[in-house]
Amino acid sequence: MDNDLILVIGVVVGILAIPALLAAFSESRPPRTGAILVLIAGVLLAVALSRKTGGYRIDQIPEIFMSVIKRYIG
Repeated sequence: MDNDLILVIGVVVGILAIPALLAAFSESRPPRTGAILVLIAGVLLAVALSRKTGGYRIDQIPEIFMSVIKRYIG
């Protein structure tokens, strides 16, 4: 799997964890799904960052998203 794809999937899963966490906290129930999503996102981001020599910069992330979308959709 491509490092950029792993990074994009990790960021998307991390963003999807936020509503799950908020819903669980607002309904006073344990945030199991949100916690699992946060763990998955953290592992994916750690793998992507460790496999890329030199790492990623914050300003590269929009370009990486667009390149991954172009590569796999268009």
